[in-house]
Order: sequence, then C-alpha cells, then structure tokens
Amino acid sequence: MIFLLLFILFFVGYSILIIYYWQIWKSIPDFIPSAETTSLPVSIIIPARNEEENIGQLLQALHQQTYPKEFLEIIVVNDHSTDATAQIAMQYPGIKLVNLQEEEINSYKKKAVEKGIAVASGSLIITTDADCFPPPGWIQAIVSFKERSKAVFVVAPVVVDCNSEIVQVFQAMDFMVLQGITGASVYKKIHSMCNGANLAYERKVFYEVNGFAGIDHIASGDDMLLMHKVAKKYPDSLYYLKSTDAIVSTQPMRSWSSFFNQRIRWASKALHYNDKRIFWVLLLVYLFNLSFLVLLLAGWWNHLYFLFFLMAWMAKTLVELPLFYSIAAFFNKQWAIKWFFFFQPLHIFYTIISGLFGQIGKYEWKGRQVK
Repeated sequence: MIFLLLFILFFVGYSILIIYYWQIWKSIPDFIPSAETTSLPVSIIIPARNEEENIGQLLQALHQQTYPKEFLEIIVVNDHSTDATAQIAMQYPGIKLVNLQEEEINSYKKKAVEKGIAVASGSLIITTDADCFPPPGWIQAIVSFKERSKAVFVVAPVVVDCNSEIVQVFQAMDFMVLQGITGASVYKKIHSMCNGANLAYERKVFYEVNGFAGIDHIASGDDMLLMHKVAKKYPDSLYYLKSTDAIVSTQPMRSWSSFFNQRIRWASKALHYNDKRIFWVLLLVYLFNLSFLVLLLAGWWNHLYFLFFLMAWMAKTLVELPLFYSIAAFFNKQWAIKWFFFFQPLHIFYTIISGLFGQIGKYEWKGRQVK
C-alpha cells in the first residue's frame, strides 16, 4: 500500500511536469527568418571521428547554404580517424582541417571543439556533428534569430532520421520528446538543455566562461554543461530557435548496443550538473520509470499488480500524448503517433538501464572505452 501511494505521488508529479512542458512548447512562437543578408562572420565546427560515410553529405549541404560564402568558415576537426574522413574533407574547397593530437584524455569531443574554436575566425560559433544534414537556410535562420533576439547562446532543433527498423523508429520518437522538453526548458529558462548537433554561441562568450575548464574531465557535456556555464553569466541571453528552417537531421544508431551506449554517455553527466533544477527533474523521471519495474516484479507475488502496471502504462501514455503530438507535428512525423502506446515499456526499460549504467559503469563510444 505504501508503494502504491508513492507511485501515485510520482505519477502526479510527473504528470504536472509533462503538462507544463506541453503548455510551454505550444506557446513558443515559430520563428520566420529574415531574407536580408548579414555580414556576421560564422565558423562551423565539426568534430569528426571515422565518419567517411557521412562527412561528404554534410560538407555538400554546407556548401549549398544560402548564407553568404564570404562570411562562412567551415572547420573539420579530425579526431584520430582511422578511415578516409580527413581525405574526404580535404576534397571540398575552403575546408579548414585540424588534426587532434591529444591522446589519453577522457573527453575527445570537447577537445575537438576547443581546437576548432581556437583556429576559428568567426565571431559566431555553430557546432554540428559529422553525421548531420542541415537544410539550405540553416545558417541564415540561426544568424537571423541571433541578431533579432540578441542571444549569446542559441539552441536549435535536431531530428533523428529513421527507416522502418524498430531500433531507428524508437530513437526518432524518443529524441523528439527530448527536443520538445529542450525547447520548453530553454524558452522558459527552467534549466539548461541542448544538443551539440545544432548549437550556436558567441566565440568571445566561450572564452569568457573559460570554455570547458572545470568540465573537461567529463566524457560527455560539450553542449549542456557548457550551456550551464554560459547561463550563469548570461541568464537572460540564452534562447531556443523554433523554426523548421533550422532543423538539423542526424543519423540514428544502427543497433541496440550502439543506442544504449549513446544514451548511457548522455546520462553519465547527470551527477555533474550544478543546476540542481534539472537534477531533481531527472530524479523524478527516473524514480517514476523505476516504479513501473517494481510494479511488474510485484505482479509475480500478487497478480493484481499486473493490472496496476497496465493501468499505469495507459495513464502514462494519455498524459504524454498531447506533448508528443505537438512535437511530432512540428517535425512532420505524425506517423509516429500510432506507435506511441506500444513503445512505452521499451522506453521505461531503457530509461532505467541508461540512467543506472550512466552513473556506475563504463561504456564504449567511437571505438573507445570511456569512464
């Protein structure tokens, strides 16, 4: 009985949180970029490790941007690639290639971004990943928004491409929810959330907060942990760009093991947040999902708990569905709604596993064992 009361308490708290995010997401105005060209120097930083299958597509998309080429710089930071990533990058005109020399460090991506910024000439830094694909008006949308909002840090939307495989469909759906919560959190300045696949910030601000100093020992967090440092110095100058012109698509993990490794890497930074607001949110979400596992296990002693589990599954779906529908409409992925109910147990399981191993275990990323 005590557990059921705790579950109800978790459910009420979780429901209020999700409804709150939903209301905020709906209230974020859609941004329409200005067609006027500007002279703001922009440097695109692309950390890349063994991305020969993807880097060409990204660089081709960057050369097709509508933003004036004379104000655009593209920097590829080669992170010890053992394939043809560097050679492919050099085939594209105007690419500045930087080779990462450091070894035996715990956060190669932070070091790669740091190296890229060190050689950048642009006053605005935009980061993306080598497996991403932006639309032609991507940079124009970011610059237009930055100048209109006077933001020093811009968080922009990312979507996961997918085929019909379950592992890819699930990733696309899960990532959309994260993006919706990201947008709501940044818009209302609740807590710091972002994704390094589509991020922009002023170069001088990066150095004002001493870059990744103090967080460079953490494998993950080149985006959110940096964002929190900037938020402490410029609390009113971080904005979310809600615009279909600014959506960057990224590749999904091809296997369940790769997917879990990615999510464990993301979860590994949870205890390093100085922003306790997001810590308590993460704790509530984790305990709520963990309580489903307890319900399921309790069902083997008392079959009534199996009924409670099913009822909770349905209730969780109903609470989350309005938020998911709104986000799916923005990303033009309404087809995913029909799978929402059926993927709930999988989402609960992965949340429990990634949250646990993100704090106590090692994981493999880009062919490396990471703490």
